Amino acid sequence: MKKQKNEETLVVVEERVGNTPEKKFRAGSVSATVWANQGKNQAGDPTEYKTISLERNYTDKDGKWQSTNSFRINDLPKAKLALAKAYEFLVLSA
Repeated sequence: MKKQKNEETLVVVEERVGNTPEKKFRAGSVSATVWANQGKNQAGDPTEYKTISLERNYTDKDGKWQSTNSFRINDLPKAKLALAKAYEFLVLSA
């Protein structure tokens, strides 16, 4: 957050760094995150589109949390569920 001061009032300006997730669906260690993105269509008009990222969280040998987009066979049912929920969210919110 950035504070700007003029002579009469103090104005707080929100600075958004990067893109924040719109919604996250988690099934155990697997999560599907829905992102709202801004862009331009072929005519050059502003448009919004959604993307989904899929990741698995784990702890490394030092006990630190890490993430990857590689999945083990037992992660696949969780990935399927998280993706299905993300898809449901996108279809029902359109």
